Amino acid sequence: MAFTRYYQALKITDNLYGFFWQGRGNNCNAYLFTDVLEGERPHAIVDPGHTINEFREPCFKQLAAAMQALDLEPKDIGLILNTHAHPDHCAAGEILTQNASKTKPPFIAFSAEEYEYMREVGEKFAGALGLSLEKLEPFFLLGEGDLKLGKVTLKVLLTPGHTPGSLCLYWPEEKILITGDTVFYGSVGRTDLPGGSLSQLQESIDRLAELDVECLLPGHFTEYGSIIQGRERVKRNFQAIRMFFV
Repeated sequence: MAFTRYYQALKITDNLYGFFWQGRGNNCNAYLFTDVLEGERPHAIVDPGHTINEFREPCFKQLAAAMQALDLEPKDIGLILNTHAHPDHCAAGEILTQNASKTKPPFIAFSAEEYEYMREVGEKFAGALGLSLEKLEPFFLLGEGDLKLGKVTLKVLLTPGHTPGSLCLYWPEEKILITGDTVFYGSVGRTDLPGGSLSQLQESIDRLAELDVECLLPGHFTEYGSIIQGRERVKRNFQAIRMFFV
């Protein structure tokens, strides 16, 4: 485990690190799959987060510092997987692309549904915050099914509700679920923003609750807690949020 002022970094299992936001303002947790891709850029990141947030905290700069403290370099990221198009999850993809070699920038991926949402609604939402998503054009679009990252195979699950094209990533071999803003510890993603749907979120949560999960990795921490480890604790969390939120 390593700490910087803004991030707590934790090795979750072989080939997976979590970078957990500790700042005052809004920013997401980032998850890094290490040494899973072929070539010179072997890492894949899920939700690189903000560049600078509403408190002017240097989110991406601090993520880079947290990675480097573990001898991991942002320039070695070859794939950016976005759970959804809210700026606190995806805006730093622009910096990762700009800082890369012009001939080998990292690939960017959203779900097809989320890319449509980003073009129609997400860009306006980002503009209200003084940000732009127009440079986050995906190299490919994600759909339901297996996503092979070298030695790691993830299942892509479309889980609308927080946004129309939100997705979660499930690693069956390790029983790890990365939930973005669909499910948190003791809470769920808000549905009152443009594109949100409580009924869709309920269906998505019902579906996720059927998975065999031993470690749930949310997009943000809440007042109730952080990551959820242990099959029974994950089950109880799903029971609680279904009772109180959906």
